[in-house]
Amino acid sequence: MGNISIKHYFKNNGSGGSDTSAHVDVEEEDEDFEPPKNRYARRQSVCAEAYNPDESDDEEENSVVYPKTDVQRKRLNEAVRNILLFKNLDQEQLNNVLDAMFERKTVADEHIIDQGDDGDNFYVIDRGIFDIYVKIDGVDKKVGAYNNKGSFGELALMYNTPRAATIVSNGEGIIWGLDRVTFRKIVLKAAYLKRKMHEALLEKVPMLKHLNEFERMNVADALESRQYNDGDVIIQQGEEGSSMFFIEKGEVSVKIKDDGGREVEVTCLNEGRYFGELALVTHKPRAASVYSKGSCKVAALDILAFERLLGSCMEVMKRNIGDYEEQLSKLGLSNRDLRGK
Repeated sequence: MGNISIKHYFKNNGSGGSDTSAHVDVEEEDEDFEPPKNRYARRQSVCAEAYNPDESDDEEENSVVYPKTDVQRKRLNEAVRNILLFKNLDQEQLNNVLDAMFERKTVADEHIIDQGDDGDNFYVIDRGIFDIYVKIDGVDKKVGAYNNKGSFGELALMYNTPRAATIVSNGEGIIWGLDRVTFRKIVLKAAYLKRKMHEALLEKVPMLKHLNEFERMNVADALESRQYNDGDVIIQQGEEGSSMFFIEKGEVSVKIKDDGGREVEVTCLNEGRYFGELALVTHKPRAASVYSKGSCKVAALDILAFERLLGSCMEVMKRNIGDYEEQLSKLGLSNRDLRGK
């Protein structure tokens, strides 16, 4: 309950995901802000329309904002820090989501969601223990618990299906809620757009062009966005490679050492380009160093994640034997250089 990967949602409709958040001790607040009383009133019915980010309305709408004290804002930032879905958001989108989240204090035995109900809110745990119950053979059975961290409730919002489990507060606690409309408009759409961008980046890599649609989708999900500042080292010449990289935003400088050991810039790469692809097929050390020029955002593809999803890159390349030999030649490789050989 509450833990579903982004790729599972995209297979059917668009996006999804859940992760646990870091525990944070709650400070006493000078002000007990109480959002409008109907902020989490249980919805009796929800229209079961399918959410399609491509067809969603991009026109500006009045955003929901729940005022928060500085202490509340600090706690909320900590609570969402490790939520997987929120990692797809840029800073403006994240701020809009945090503005739209409301605090809810819970008491012992309070039902936060009930199995079979329509989905209305997505929840992030600030503090407290929340038991998970699933009806098995007509009887509610405890199948797990969230202990001072975690998130739940996204499944019904993504699929327009009834709640899959019941969540009950085991004592006093605090959770943060995000309404269904904001969740779908900002969170799901951001994940969807990032998936499409990553798929487009993968299509530009010759050795990966024979991936089928499902494989490309899975590899796109495995890409991890990383932010670098001016002058930061992304890869270092001489080190063994463990990832290849795609430039989402910004520019990088590629440098190699001359005979005197001085680094010389050989090229610059900008948005949409990639580097470090030798790591996919060989154990050889990095042939150059790559530095961020200004602020740069890249998507990293971990080799172990790639091979866990698809097997060795060699086998992927062999799907078209002509291209396979050509790509090896362009990379200055032979069969004996490949990983696993």
